[in-house]
Amino acid sequence: MSQPLIIPRSTKPAVQKGRHGSLIGSSPQKTTIGFVNLGCSKNQVDSEIMLGSLVTEGFQLTGDPQEAEVVIVNTCGFIEEAKQESINTILEHGRLKKDGACRVLIAAGCLAQRYQGNLLKELPELDAVVGTGEFGKIAEICRDLLTPKKRHRRLWMSQPPYLYDELAPRMRLGTHHSAYVKIAEGCNRNCAFCAIPLMRGKQRSRPVQSIVAEAQQLAREGVKEINLISQDTINYGVDLGLRQGLVQLLRELVKVEGLQWIRPFYLYPQQVTDDLLDLYAGEEKITKYIDMPLQHISDRMLKRMHRLGDRKAIESLVERIRTRIPDVFFRTAFIVGFPGETEFAFSELSTYVEQAQFDRVAVFHYSDEEGTSAVDFGEKVERDVMDERRNVILSMQESIAAAKGRAKIGSVLDVLVDGRSEETEHVLEGRHEGLAPEIDGVVYIDEGATDIATQSSSDLTVSHPTAGSFCKIEITDAAAFDLVGRLVPTPNG
Repeated sequence: MSQPLIIPRSTKPAVQKGRHGSLIGSSPQKTTIGFVNLGCSKNQVDSEIMLGSLVTEGFQLTGDPQEAEVVIVNTCGFIEEAKQESINTILEHGRLKKDGACRVLIAAGCLAQRYQGNLLKELPELDAVVGTGEFGKIAEICRDLLTPKKRHRRLWMSQPPYLYDELAPRMRLGTHHSAYVKIAEGCNRNCAFCAIPLMRGKQRSRPVQSIVAEAQQLAREGVKEINLISQDTINYGVDLGLRQGLVQLLRELVKVEGLQWIRPFYLYPQQVTDDLLDLYAGEEKITKYIDMPLQHISDRMLKRMHRLGDRKAIESLVERIRTRIPDVFFRTAFIVGFPGETEFAFSELSTYVEQAQFDRVAVFHYSDEEGTSAVDFGEKVERDVMDERRNVILSMQESIAAAKGRAKIGSVLDVLVDGRSEETEHVLEGRHEGLAPEIDGVVYIDEGATDIATQSSSDLTVSHPTAGSFCKIEITDAAAFDLVGRLVPTPNG
């Protein structure tokens, strides 16, 4: 049986930190909007589209929770931890109706789409629930809820056909030189553990020309790196009748002037053609970076998860990728504790992780998600067993990553500077092409550390990089997931 959504009113609200969990905005005027973005990069794009619509329609954004007359929480509902964080955040900001200026509190996004009226019933603080198909109406919804003496509609829900295009106003979050571009919405897969199709619907791809037009506009705004996201990127364009749609899209995007890095995310481990791998290997603008969640390696577990392929196919694919894309950076993800995962199945997985030597590995606990087939599977795994298994793989992967980092000491890498480090203002942070924004670690750049002998040469110049610029960095040290380096002087003239 599916478990009901639990609203833990006694739970202390999670403290929101950083870009993904804080009120976003500028100085308040007239009707003020406070906005909280939770979840993945796909959610971030949705938030940017809603923010762009609100600003275009004349609303003012505020970063002060006490001054926000309307608070919108863009929720995540992917796994249990994300759901509880979303609920805690709603409860936290619901208190602003007593302690602040809040008149309207809205829950939007995945959790809203999934639980709809249940949220309104359990959380009377909420004035409206807005699903994933209604993002384009957010300004209209806010105006409606602010109209006095009107009988307000509280549930804004439809099947999720909404997919933004290049004409949609957008207020980007994060650095000015890196952006996410959502190329498709929804998913046609039937993975036993995943509720994404329930919240986002079937796959709907944007036309190639729409994505290219957006990329051109971003490049004109100074964006150097675009990160292509969707739930099933390898399947891009199938619904449009495209053959090898991702290959067609990438061939057009590499022509966009000003872009220097193009990074596709979330490649399902089937339908990876040699044409795609050759494009990765041959095009300088496409980062030598593969993000491919494998989920497991045991044939029995893969079958129970409703994943296509088996261990032999996965091992062959990983080897083919590494052969055709020299020095590729490989990131993957696994689930531990899926129903029926025995000690032997986990031993298969941990042994494979050690043998495969991936650059980065994310590990998730399995959680029962209403509406998925795995909810009704027997042979459940206890949470403490999941914790132990996750820790085993993460500890193993930390050692692997540290060794790979140490192997880079002495090498010179092209690094995109993101800005001043949050750790200390005396150090810059950047990333080489194998480090995706926010998830893979950083390169710490010591501006003052250069070779004294080369500094004295009149033929060399020590540059002073700024956010959004590229520079050459000699790696001098390495930690588990981060690198340390110094600027390499460049020839004059």
